[in-house]
Amino acid sequence: MLKELKVQNFALINFAELKFHNGLIVITGETGAGKSILLDALMLALGGKADTSALFDTSKKCIVEATFDISKLNLEEFFQNNDLDYYSETIIRREVSADGKSRAFVNDTPVNVSVLKSFSQYLIDIHSQHQNLIIHSAQFRYNFIDAFADCLSQRNQYTQLFKQFQKNKKELETLIHQQTNAKNETEYFQFLLNELNEANIQEGELQQIEQELQQLENAEQIIQQLSSSVNALRDADINAIQLINQSKNNLQSVAKYNPAYEELSQRLQSVLVELKDISTEAESLLSDVEINPSRMEVLNERLNIINKLLKKHNVKTDAELLNIQKDLEEKISTFENFDEIIHLKQKELNSLEKKLQQIAEEISQKRKSVKAKIENECVEILKELAMPNAQFVIDIQDKAELDEYGKDEVKFLFSANKGVLPTEVQKSASGGEIARLMLTIKSLMAKKIHLPTIIFDEIDTGVSGNVAGKMGDIMSKMSEYMQVIVITHLPQIAAKGKQHLVVSKEEQNNRTLSKITEIRDEERIMEIAKMLSSGKPGEAAIQNAKELLMIK
Repeated sequence: MLKELKVQNFALINFAELKFHNGLIVITGETGAGKSILLDALMLALGGKADTSALFDTSKKCIVEATFDISKLNLEEFFQNNDLDYYSETIIRREVSADGKSRAFVNDTPVNVSVLKSFSQYLIDIHSQHQNLIIHSAQFRYNFIDAFADCLSQRNQYTQLFKQFQKNKKELETLIHQQTNAKNETEYFQFLLNELNEANIQEGELQQIEQELQQLENAEQIIQQLSSSVNALRDADINAIQLINQSKNNLQSVAKYNPAYEELSQRLQSVLVELKDISTEAESLLSDVEINPSRMEVLNERLNIINKLLKKHNVKTDAELLNIQKDLEEKISTFENFDEIIHLKQKELNSLEKKLQQIAEEISQKRKSVKAKIENECVEILKELAMPNAQFVIDIQDKAELDEYGKDEVKFLFSANKGVLPTEVQKSASGGEIARLMLTIKSLMAKKIHLPTIIFDEIDTGVSGNVAGKMGDIMSKMSEYMQVIVITHLPQIAAKGKQHLVVSKEEQNNRTLSKITEIRDEERIMEIAKMLSSGKPGEAAIQNAKELLMIK
């Protein structure tokens, strides 16, 4: 329920702080005093459109803050999913700066307006005059009858299953489309695969070919340099090994005079071992080098094959070519197994559809079982609202195929006049009649769907007298199940409220301000009396007000 609303610098309100009670709350005031400004402010807090036209003082920011008791709404998962701190008393705040930028907060955590709008659906049902059109909404009609049939949770289960069915159906259509295209593509893909299979490329082969070709192309230079190195190290008349061996012997001959000479001699011995090993290895490498034009020709041909494939497939390495080869194999395998894949998908789809049909049939039977009860209850309430000849029919027909709501096409048929057959509401009811019908439906829904707060914004337009009193009674009964806030201009309804707020205008610093106050006792009697009078209330109006308030 809504516990508190703070409004700062919004429209005609400089500052207002209101606390709301349980039960039926009425808001009254003179025409133009700004009764609907409170509603506009609350709608802003709940994610409504924000712009600078809402600012009372365009040099300051506007702040609207609403506090809700959500302890019984089981919204912990919503807070967790949106990374918000959960409190049983949750504060929503909306700020609009002087430059028109807005920010939204839930328990002081910044949120997107979309999150705020989603959250607000759990908190308040705002019913203004234009919202009478919601009766034309399919979702509203199905929610109404399914709440009475106690199958809302079952329909939610059905809806999730239907979404899965739609997804699988789309996947099947995609597979069939792919299969059609595959017949045209398979031959080409097979040609590409055969070409790669014939090439028989090995991973790392490209690098090996390029390295071997470099050696063959530079064989003469390699032979010359390796031979020169072996000669310098070992084969020349004066060579490195010979000279270092002589130096080692010289140092060894004087080693007895100083240990350092012995150490140098040993180090030269190590160098000799290394040089001999190098010369042997160089000689071995030299024997491996050959001038071989025929081998070069073979390698170049192989390189050309690989390079053409690289260019054809727009890749740079043989590893990438091998990946393409694998991918082609998988595609062709998939194409070859399309019939089986489609068969399995179709079987899965048929199973889903069968399950959907079963649940849809169960829901349909439940809807039909409560149809007459709903119709009778609606007609009885409409009679109380001065529509003695009203007829309300819930027309349930089978659809050609299942949709998100099941197998039923549900329509609301209505007639206010005797002898006139009921037709669809939008074709048969006036604005005032729709307003009374909507109040009837929502009063019944209040017992079935738990929504903590509902706001009626002048739903009583076009009615008066005894009908207004009956509307007040209905709203009062609704307030036993939820918090009901009604903005009204009718004393018969205002008198039913457990809490009474009055909106008035006053002049301050050459500006018109809206002022909102809670009234009780004598103030309330006078306010009701004013609503009953065209001018200053007389004794008769005051007495009438007391009677409406059931004050002796």
